[in-house]
Amino acid sequence: MTELKTVGLFALTALAEIAGCYLPYLWLREGKSIWLLIPGALSLVAFVWLLSLHPTAAGRVYAAYGGVYICMAILWLWTVNGIRPTMWDIVGSVVALLGMAIIMFAPRGA
Repeated sequence: MTELKTVGLFALTALAEIAGCYLPYLWLREGKSIWLLIPGALSLVAFVWLLSLHPTAAGRVYAAYGGVYICMAILWLWTVNGIRPTMWDIVGSVVALLGMAIIMFAPRGA
């Protein structure tokens, strides 16, 4: 799997997880419709399925995915919540993405 496909797959995975958690949040905290639980649950199923598509060890995928999740959560903060990220949010996201890149793309010994 190429690096770009890997990062794209991680981004889709993070979007599915964040949406799957945000929709029940809207019901619980914002008084929105209970029907949001259905697309929320489907989104979490998609999240698990997307994680399973990576061809490397699950533990490595979970560790590296965390870095992409951090970046996507900050983008969600900005685009959905309307809160502009601080410089520290951006720096933290870059550090997390660097960690993901090291975990996923470092050369492996045989």
